[in-house]
This record gives sequence, C-alpha cells and structure tokens, in this order.
Amino acid sequence: MAEQKKKPTITNAAGYEQAKKAAAQGKPALAQGNATGLRVGAVILWVLAFVFEILAVLIIFGKLNITFLPTMWLLIILIVLDLVCVIIGSQLWKKANHIRPASEKNNALFWIWNNMGVIVACFAFLPLIVIMLSNKNLDKKTKVVATVAAIVALLIGGAASIDYNPISAEQQQAAMVELGAADVYWTPFGKVYHTYVNEAGDEYCPYLNRSEALTRGTVEQAIAAGRTRLCSWCAKHDGIDTSGILMDDGRAEELAEPLTETVDELTEVATELQELEDNAETAD
Repeated sequence: MAEQKKKPTITNAAGYEQAKKAAAQGKPALAQGNATGLRVGAVILWVLAFVFEILAVLIIFGKLNITFLPTMWLLIILIVLDLVCVIIGSQLWKKANHIRPASEKNNALFWIWNNMGVIVACFAFLPLIVIMLSNKNLDKKTKVVATVAAIVALLIGGAASIDYNPISAEQQQAAMVELGAADVYWTPFGKVYHTYVNEAGDEYCPYLNRSEALTRGTVEQAIAAGRTRLCSWCAKHDGIDTSGILMDDGRAEELAEPLTETVDELTEVATELQELEDNAETAD
C-alpha cells in the first residue's frame, strides 16, 4: 500500500486578514513607510562601510597610527566590518525593493536601482584593492594578505548583494490585478509563490510534494517576502493570465554578469600594477 503523503502545515502570513481586505478593495496592504525606512537603514550602513574603507586607506598611507594591533590585522578587521555593513545594507535594500519595486519604464535606472548593493560593494572594495596593490609602503605579507581579504570580501559582498529575484512595479501590479485577493502559498526557502493548493483535500502543486510547511498570504505579501515569481505549473493548471507577471524562468545568471565583468577588470588591473611594480624594481 502506498504511503499517504502528510499534508503540509499552513500558516498565515503576518497581517494576512488585513492584507486580504486591502487586496479585495484594490489597495496596497503594506505601509509606504516600510520601504522608506528600510532604504534609509541601507544607506546608513553603506555610509558606515565607506567610513571603514576610508579608515583603512588612512592606515595604509600612515595618516592614522594605531599601535595596539599590527597593520595587517587592522586592515583585515576594517575589511570585515566593511563587508558586514555592505551585506546587511544590501539585504535591507532588496527587501525595500520587494515592498515597493521600481518602475521598468527606464531600463537603465531600473537596473541601477535593483543592483545598488552590487554597485556599493564595488565602491567599498575596489579602490582599497587598487591602493593596496600600488602602495610601496606596505610590507609584502601585509599587502598580499590584506589584498586577498579585500578581493574575497568583494566577491562575497557582490554575490550577497545581487537581487536574484527582482520585480518591477508593473509586474507587481499585474500580479495583484490578476490574482486580486486570492490566496497564494510559498515555502520557507522557495523563491516562487503557488496558487494550486487544495486545503480541503490532498491536492497540491507537484513542486510542493516535499514541503512540510507553507505560508499563506496575498500575492503582495508573497512578493514582499521575496517570492517574486509565479509557479509556471500553477499558472498553467489554474488558467492564470501571465501577461506581465514574472514567472519562474530564472534571471540569476543575467544579473550576475556585471559582477563577473567587474572581477575580470579587477584581475587585469592587478596584473598590470604588479607588472609595473616588477619593472620598477628591476630598473632600481
């Protein structure tokens, strides 16, 4: 006898009833101030990241003397603090973008708005890396270790700052218009929301077969929670008009291209600087 699948536990998202009523009236359920507060917090953290970068630069040029720790460890500590601020700020910014997405009418501005975290990560580490590679006052061990730490921080910060599930204001509005106050469901770690869940029986989207817990909410709540894409299987099964709605077709590789290009450029710069330094030593 086939083992009967255990039904997943369904929990309502915070503010579910209020969101349902607002969605039924065609009103946004989330306060405008939520996104603004998150963005302010992100900017404050990013400014603090630049402060740590400036302190590191001052130490490199000998403008700031701290004697209780070796220069190498001071630089590593500042790089780590820089990285923490960049990552946390980026997470706040991405959360704000899911609550109040930017319009995609201007593609360039839309890309910049959704990749602010990656841009900040580049500015927070690239100048520092170039300065360390070109500075002759640092001893070789400090230069190598600190530069490697900064490059690793750039890669981690950039990867963590990419919004792998961006959505535009137009796509959010299209989903809200099409689904209205209908319930949608998502898993704790998934990146899509589902519509085909029959709570009265044992019928679920096949992609939920291994899920033990689901969250129920409106489509606006799902998007705010980072589930910006509609499950393609659910859309087909429920006959949902998907025109203008972001589907689970994947865009991570496309979004990662700018970071890859940045790393390639960084490698070229590092190689050129090393060659110049070697030539200078040979000339001496």
